[in-house]
Amino acid sequence: MERIFIPRLLKVPQQQERFVFEESLAELATLTPVRGEMAITHRQTYLEVTARAETIVTLSCDRCLQHYNMRLNVDRTELIWLQTHNPEDLPAEREVSLEDLDESLDPHGYFDPETWLYEQFCLEMPLRKVCDPERCPGADPTGAEVMPQIDARWAKLADLKEQLSS
Repeated sequence: MERIFIPRLLKVPQQQERFVFEESLAELATLTPVRGEMAITHRQTYLEVTARAETIVTLSCDRCLQHYNMRLNVDRTELIWLQTHNPEDLPAEREVSLEDLDESLDPHGYFDPETWLYEQFCLEMPLRKVCDPERCPGADPTGAEVMPQIDARWAKLADLKEQLSS
Protein backbone atom coordinates (compact mmCIF):
# COMPACT_ATOMS: atom_id res chain seq x y z
CA MET A 1 0.00 0.00 0.00
CA GLU A 2 1.32 3.38 -0.93
CA ARG A 3 1.44 6.31 1.45
CA ILE A 4 -1.17 8.97 0.73
CA PHE A 5 -0.20 12.62 0.41
CA ILE A 6 -2.79 14.36 2.59
CA PRO A 7 -3.18 17.61 0.54
CA ARG A 8 -3.93 15.50 -2.56
CA LEU A 9 -7.11 14.23 -0.86
CA LEU A 10 -8.53 17.76 -1.10
CA LYS A 11 -8.42 17.54 -4.91
CA VAL A 12 -10.06 14.13 -5.45
CA PRO A 13 -13.84 13.66 -5.79
CA GLN A 14 -15.63 13.78 -2.43
CA GLN A 15 -12.19 14.35 -0.90
CA GLN A 16 -12.01 10.60 -0.39
CA GLU A 17 -9.73 7.79 -1.48
CA ARG A 18 -11.22 4.26 -1.48
CA PHE A 19 -9.39 1.08 -2.35
CA VAL A 20 -9.59 -2.69 -2.03
CA PHE A 21 -6.43 -4.58 -1.11
CA GLU A 22 -5.06 -8.09 -0.80
CA GLU A 23 -1.45 -8.08 0.28
CA SER A 24 0.96 -8.96 3.06
CA LEU A 25 1.90 -6.43 5.70
CA ALA A 26 5.65 -6.17 6.21
CA GLU A 27 5.50 -6.17 10.02
CA LEU A 28 2.74 -8.78 10.50
CA ALA A 29 3.40 -12.50 9.96
CA THR A 30 0.21 -14.02 8.54
CA LEU A 31 -0.84 -17.26 6.87
CA THR A 32 -3.05 -15.49 4.35
CA PRO A 33 -2.72 -12.09 2.72
CA VAL A 34 -4.57 -9.28 4.46
CA ARG A 35 -7.80 -8.75 2.51
CA GLY A 36 -10.14 -5.82 2.84
CA GLU A 37 -11.16 -2.33 1.90
CA MET A 38 -10.27 1.09 3.20
CA ALA A 39 -11.56 4.63 2.81
CA ILE A 40 -9.66 7.77 3.80
CA THR A 41 -11.72 10.96 3.80
CA HIS A 42 -10.35 14.48 4.30
CA ARG A 43 -12.72 16.46 6.58
CA GLN A 44 -10.77 19.76 6.63
CA THR A 45 -9.47 19.48 10.22
CA TYR A 46 -9.21 15.70 10.44
CA LEU A 47 -8.97 12.50 8.43
CA GLU A 48 -11.69 9.88 8.77
CA VAL A 49 -10.19 6.44 8.21
CA THR A 50 -12.54 3.48 7.81
CA ALA A 51 -11.38 -0.07 7.19
CA ARG A 52 -12.63 -3.62 7.05
CA ALA A 53 -9.97 -6.29 6.79
CA GLU A 54 -9.22 -9.85 7.77
CA THR A 55 -6.35 -12.30 7.89
CA ILE A 56 -5.25 -15.48 9.67
CA VAL A 57 -2.28 -15.57 12.05
CA THR A 58 -0.50 -18.43 13.82
CA LEU A 59 -0.21 -17.99 17.58
CA SER A 60 1.40 -20.03 20.34
CA CYS A 61 -0.94 -21.12 23.15
CA ASP A 62 0.05 -19.76 26.57
CA ARG A 63 -1.23 -22.95 28.27
CA CYS A 64 -0.05 -25.90 26.20
CA LEU A 65 2.54 -24.12 24.00
CA GLN A 66 1.04 -25.63 20.83
CA HIS A 67 0.60 -23.52 17.70
CA TYR A 68 -2.89 -22.68 16.50
CA ASN A 69 -4.44 -20.47 13.82
CA MET A 70 -6.73 -17.56 14.56
CA ARG A 71 -8.76 -15.33 12.25
CA LEU A 72 -8.34 -11.61 12.95
CA ASN A 73 -10.95 -9.12 11.77
CA VAL A 74 -10.70 -5.34 11.77
CA ASP A 75 -13.84 -3.25 11.34
CA ARG A 76 -12.92 0.21 12.52
CA THR A 77 -13.34 3.93 11.98
CA GLU A 78 -10.83 6.38 13.42
CA LEU A 79 -10.55 10.16 13.34
CA ILE A 80 -7.01 11.48 12.98
CA TRP A 81 -6.57 15.19 13.69
CA LEU A 82 -4.57 17.33 11.28
CA GLN A 83 -2.28 19.63 13.24
CA THR A 84 1.01 21.26 12.44
CA HIS A 85 3.62 20.61 15.11
CA ASN A 86 6.77 22.68 15.15
CA PRO A 87 9.32 20.88 17.38
CA GLU A 88 11.06 24.16 18.22
CA ASP A 89 7.86 25.59 19.71
CA LEU A 90 7.34 22.67 22.07
CA PRO A 91 8.94 22.65 25.52
CA ALA A 92 11.49 19.94 26.30
CA GLU A 93 9.19 18.61 29.00
CA ARG A 94 5.50 19.09 29.53
CA GLU A 95 2.66 17.44 31.33
CA VAL A 96 0.18 15.67 29.09
CA SER A 97 -3.51 15.50 29.98
CA LEU A 98 -5.86 12.73 28.83
CA GLU A 99 -7.45 15.12 26.31
CA ASP A 100 -4.06 15.47 24.57
CA LEU A 101 -3.75 11.74 23.96
CA ASP A 102 -5.03 11.61 20.42
CA GLU A 103 -3.55 10.78 17.06
CA SER A 104 -2.55 13.68 14.85
CA LEU A 105 -0.77 14.12 11.53
CA ASP A 106 0.77 17.04 9.72
CA PRO A 107 -1.82 18.37 7.23
CA HIS A 108 0.97 18.71 4.64
CA GLY A 109 2.40 15.25 5.29
CA TYR A 110 1.55 11.66 4.46
CA PHE A 111 -0.82 9.03 5.82
CA ASP A 112 0.55 5.47 5.77
CA PRO A 113 -2.36 2.99 5.44
CA GLU A 114 -0.11 -0.05 5.95
CA THR A 115 1.19 1.19 9.31
CA TRP A 116 -2.31 2.17 10.42
CA LEU A 117 -3.68 -1.26 9.45
CA TYR A 118 -0.81 -3.04 11.23
CA GLU A 119 -1.62 -1.10 14.42
CA GLN A 120 -5.30 -2.07 14.15
CA PHE A 121 -4.44 -5.77 13.80
CA CYS A 122 -2.09 -5.53 16.80
CA LEU A 123 -5.02 -4.17 18.83
CA GLU A 124 -7.08 -7.22 17.79
CA MET A 125 -4.49 -9.73 19.06
CA PRO A 126 -5.66 -11.46 22.23
CA LEU A 127 -3.76 -10.69 25.43
CA ARG A 128 -4.07 -14.31 26.61
CA LYS A 129 -3.42 -16.66 23.75
CA VAL A 130 -5.30 -19.90 24.47
CA CYS A 131 -5.97 -22.39 21.66
CA ASP A 132 -9.29 -23.59 23.13
CA PRO A 133 -10.51 -22.12 26.46
CA GLU A 134 -12.81 -25.12 27.08
CA ARG A 135 -10.59 -28.04 26.11
CA CYS A 136 -6.96 -26.90 26.29
CA PRO A 137 -5.25 -29.33 28.69
CA GLY A 138 -2.42 -26.98 29.56
CA ALA A 139 1.20 -28.06 29.86
CA ASP A 140 1.93 -31.76 30.25
CA PRO A 141 2.18 -32.29 34.04
CA THR A 142 4.33 -35.41 33.66
CA GLY A 143 7.03 -33.35 31.99
CA ALA A 144 7.46 -31.26 35.15
CA GLU A 145 8.23 -34.31 37.31
CA VAL A 146 10.91 -35.80 35.06
CA MET A 147 14.35 -35.61 36.64
CA PRO A 148 16.88 -33.90 34.42
CA GLN A 149 19.54 -36.12 32.89
CA ILE A 150 22.88 -35.72 34.65
CA ASP A 151 25.88 -35.17 32.46
CA ALA A 152 28.16 -38.23 32.70
CA ARG A 153 31.05 -35.97 33.65
CA TRP A 154 29.17 -35.01 36.83
CA ALA A 155 28.03 -38.55 37.72
CA LYS A 156 30.82 -39.09 40.32
CA LEU A 157 29.91 -35.80 42.03
CA ALA A 158 26.23 -36.85 42.12
CA ASP A 159 27.22 -40.17 43.71
CA LEU A 160 29.29 -38.39 46.34
CA LYS A 161 26.39 -36.01 47.07
CA GLU A 162 24.07 -38.99 47.61
CA GLN A 163 26.56 -40.67 49.98
CA LEU A 164 26.91 -37.48 52.05
CA SER A 165 23.17 -36.95 52.35
CA SER A 166 22.53 -40.50 53.64
